[in-house]
Amino acid sequence: MSAHAAVEIRGLSYAYHDGTKALREVSLTVQPGESVGLIGPNGAGKSTLLLHLNGCLGPAEGERVRVLGLPVSRVNLRQVRRKVGLVFQDPEDQLFSPTVFEDVAFGPLNLGFTGEELVRRVRRALAAVEIPRELEGRLAHHLSYGEKRRIAIATVLAMDAEILALDEPTGNLDPAGRRGLIGLLCSLPITKLIATHDLEMALEVCRRVVLLDRGRVTADGPVRQILADEALMREHRLEVPLSLRLAR
Repeated sequence: MSAHAAVEIRGLSYAYHDGTKALREVSLTVQPGESVGLIGPNGAGKSTLLLHLNGCLGPAEGERVRVLGLPVSRVNLRQVRRKVGLVFQDPEDQLFSPTVFEDVAFGPLNLGFTGEELVRRVRRALAAVEIPRELEGRLAHHLSYGEKRRIAIATVLAMDAEILALDEPTGNLDPAGRRGLIGLLCSLPITKLIATHDLEMALEVCRRVVLLDRGRVTADGPVRQILADEALMREHRLEVPLSLRLAR
C-alpha cells in the first residue's frame, strides 16, 4: 500500500452480529484532497464503510484499512481519530455538551489542548462553518437543524482532522440550509468521503463517486460519467439526477 494515500482499503468484508453481510471484499483508494461520494441504495454498506475509517467498526477477517499510511487498529486508534473526522447522519448524536463551545471543545480537550490554544481551535472551527460567536454559549439542541449540522462538522474541524467522513450531510435540511452546507463542503480543502442519496449534491461537491450495492463496489469513476449512466443507475435502484437529464 502507498504511504501517501489518504485512505486505502483492501479486501474489506464485514458482517453484523445477526450474520448480515454489510461489506464484501471492498477495495478503495482515496488520494489526499479528493472529494469522493459514496452512493448506492439503502443497505448498500455506505455507512458501515465510513465507520471503519476511524475504528468505530473493525474488520472481522483481518483485512487492512489504512488512513494516511496508518493501519486502523486498536494500537493506533487515538492517532487515527485525530486524522479522520466522522460526522454522523444525525448531528444530535455528536452534540451532548451544555453549550456549543463545549461541544466543539470536547475533542481538542481530550487531545490535551487547553487555554488560549483550545479557544483558538474552537473559534477557528466555528468560523469555518459560519457559526457566529454569539451562539457559543447556546445549547446546540435549541438551534436549527442546519446549525446543528454545521456545529457537528466544527467538532471534527477543531481537531485538525485531515479526512472528513460525512454520512448523509444534507439529510433533513431545508433548501437554504442545504445550499449553505454544499457551499461549505466545496470550500473545505481537506479530503472528503461523503455517503449520500443526494446525487445533485454529489455532482457539485465530488469529482468522483463510488457506487456500492449489497456490500460490493460496483462502479468507481468520474461523477458525471457514473451518474449519467441510466442503465447503471436503474440497475442499482437509483436515478440519473434531474440536472443531468435536463442537460441532455
